[in-house]
Amino acid sequence: MNFPVTPVLDEIETFARLGFDYLELAMDPPMAHHSILSSSRTAITRALEVNGLGLVCHLPTFLSTADLTESLRRASLTEMRRSLEVAAELGARKVVLHPSTAGGMGAFVMDTVKRYAFDFLSEMEDAARRLEVTICLENMFVRNRLGVEPDDFDEIFKTFPSLKLTLDTGHANIHDRRGRRLKELVNRFGQRLGHLHVSDNQGTRDDHLAVGQGTVKFADLVMRLKGAGYDDTVTLEVFDDNRQMLVESRERIKSMFFHSV
Repeated sequence: MNFPVTPVLDEIETFARLGFDYLELAMDPPMAHHSILSSSRTAITRALEVNGLGLVCHLPTFLSTADLTESLRRASLTEMRRSLEVAAELGARKVVLHPSTAGGMGAFVMDTVKRYAFDFLSEMEDAARRLEVTICLENMFVRNRLGVEPDDFDEIFKTFPSLKLTLDTGHANIHDRRGRRLKELVNRFGQRLGHLHVSDNQGTRDDHLAVGQGTVKFADLVMRLKGAGYDDTVTLEVFDDNRQMLVESRERIKSMFFHSV
C-alpha cells in the first residue's frame, strides 16, 4: 500500500523495484485524492503497465459516512462515490471499503448510526454493481463499533449479498490476543473472503508491524485460509520507514502458504 503523502508514481516505482505483484492504492489526500488521481490517470495506468503491476484501490479512510450531521454525511458519500468512480477509471476491479464509524455522539444513538451506515452501504453497493467493481468490506477494531465482530458481518452479508470481506489481521487481533475473532472470521466467512490485509501488532493498537513482530498467530491463520481455499490478493500493511520489512514480511507469508501443512 502506498503512503499517500508520497507521489503515487514514485510509490509505483518503489513497489515494482521490490518485486510486488500489484499496488493497493490508498485514495487519501494529500497526494492520492481522487481529483489528483483522475488528473494523472494516464500516467498512473501507464506506470502500472510498464512495471507489470496490478491495481487494488482502498477507498478513503477518513470520511464520516454515518455522521449525525447530514451535510457532513452527504459530503462524505459524495467523496466516496467519486473515489469509487476514479478507481474504476484506473482499472481497479476490486476496492477495499471501511465500514462507517460511530463517532462523536453516535455511540449514544447506535440505531441511528447503524441506519445511516446501512444506507451508505446500499448506495455504494448499487454504484459498484454499475461500475462492475467488487467491494471488499474491511473488519475494524473495537472502537469503530460497527463492522468489528463476526456477528456484525453476518447481518451485513445477509443484507448486502454482493459484498465480500477484507480480512485485516491487525484489526482482528486488537483486544483479542488469543485470536478468537480472527479464527471466527475465517471460519464463518471463508467463502466470502475477497482480500487480505496483513500486519502484526501487540494486541492493543493498530501498530502495522512486520509479520512476526507481534502476537498475530499467522501460521494458524494461513492453515485456516488454505482450508477455506483462499487464493486471492494479500496486501502487506507494514508501515515501516524501512521498506525492506515489506519484503521480509512477504517472504514469511509466502513460506507459510507454500510450506505449511
